[in-house]
Amino acid sequence: MDDTRRGILAALAAFTIWGLAPLYFKAVGTVPADEIVAHRVLWSVVFLAALVGFMRQGPALRAAFGNRRLLRTLLFTALLTGSNWLVFVWAITHERVLEGSLGYFINPLLSVLLGRLFLGERLRPLQKLAVAIAACGVAWRIAAVGAVPWIALFLALTFGIYGLLRKRTPVDAIVGLCVETVLVLPLALGWLGWLYLTGDLHFGHDLHIDLLLPVAGVLTATPLMLFAFGARRLPLATVGFLQYLAPSLNFLLAIFVFHEAFDAARLAGFVIIWCALALYTADLLRASRAPSRA
Repeated sequence: MDDTRRGILAALAAFTIWGLAPLYFKAVGTVPADEIVAHRVLWSVVFLAALVGFMRQGPALRAAFGNRRLLRTLLFTALLTGSNWLVFVWAITHERVLEGSLGYFINPLLSVLLGRLFLGERLRPLQKLAVAIAACGVAWRIAAVGAVPWIALFLALTFGIYGLLRKRTPVDAIVGLCVETVLVLPLALGWLGWLYLTGDLHFGHDLHIDLLLPVAGVLTATPLMLFAFGARRLPLATVGFLQYLAPSLNFLLAIFVFHEAFDAARLAGFVIIWCALALYTADLLRASRAPSRA
């Protein structure tokens, strides 16, 4: 039970940070998304290396780099998070926070489906109905707006697969994330070097931006560590339920802080997804009470 509580607290903290993250990316909105992501990788490595040293996790880190099978998995998860970051940051800097939040509303239900397909987690009748209603919500969004919500679907799919793989990967949260960021560091450094050579690098030209960009390392690594810590201690369905917090905060920021366009068609799509989440929540609550009564 103590381990479960720690997992819940870690997951809640991770989703709160992700929910408020658009405020940070708006603050560095003059920097292109690709450069922001490269800085996220670079400063995450610096932050995590210091953390690994402080926690004396050097032997575990060396053991991870000596495991080829583990490295292949972590390289794939690193590419998933990198592409997810890129699209998420691009969405924020291009006034598409609402669509990004839709993706993270869909993700909990996708996590349930992935848990059923790959982990053998059983789907109860209400869970099946919730997944079906969510699919209807996406279909309505496509029909009403006239475009596939590719940002939402991409974010939901990449993060859902990331959560599935990290749950099954036998590596400490901090060590695993450090390995992930180190594996993609050459790509980040190469891109920053290219931007410098072409004169398109924003870092070094504005003190305000120069001070903010390194914060990306802490902002990136901290919630991912917390998420990995929580995901390994909780059922995938529970992680998906707790994840409601992040898109809810994104949604509120998009409407009340960033004042993005929000018409009746978009509202209807969100309402359908929220109905699916309400069913899923009711099913989780009912299932959690059953053992207590027993």
